[in-house]
Amino acid sequence: MSLAIALCWGMSACSSTSATTALAELVNTQGKKVGTIELKQVSEGVELRIAAEQLPPGSHGFHIHEIGKCEVPHFKSAGGHFNPTDKKHGKHSSQGAHAGDLENLVVDSQGKVTKSQVITGVTLEKGKAQSLLKDQGTALVIHEKADDYKTDPAGDSGSRIACGVIKAK
Repeated sequence: MSLAIALCWGMSACSSTSATTALAELVNTQGKKVGTIELKQVSEGVELRIAAEQLPPGSHGFHIHEIGKCEVPHFKSAGGHFNPTDKKHGKHSSQGAHAGDLENLVVDSQGKVTKSQVITGVTLEKGKAQSLLKDQGTALVIHEKADDYKTDPAGDSGSRIACGVIKAK
C-alpha cells in the first residue's frame, strides 16, 4: 500500500463524504458576479473568506441561507436562514443565535469588502445536520442594511442584494 493511501485512510478529510474546502461566487440582483467566498473546514467549524466589490458602502447583514439557489433579482429562492438547531435569530437573542447568523459586513467607500471569520456550529462534512453541503445546498446572502442581531427572523436587515451558492471544491 502506498504512503498516500495509508495516510488518507487515517484522515477523515480524505473520505468521500467530506470536503475540506468550498466556494461561493457572489452575484448581485442583476446576476453580475461581484465577489467570491472561500470556505475551509477548520477544527472550530468553517473559516470563511470573502472578497467582494461593487456593493453599496456601509454595514450589511450577512447570513447563511437554507437552500442553494440564487435566482435574481430577489434571491427568495435561497429560503430562510440556515438553522439546523431551531434557535432564534441574532447573537443578542436570549435563546442563542442560529448557525446562519454571521457578523455584519462593512463595505468601504469604494464598494469593496474583504473579511475572514470562523463560523462555529457548521461543517463541510456531507451527511451531517450542520453541513453547508446538504442535498439542496446552502447559500450566502448579503442584505441591504445592517443586521441588528436581535430581530427574528433576519435582523431587520432588509432586501437581499447579493447571493452565492456554496459548492464543494
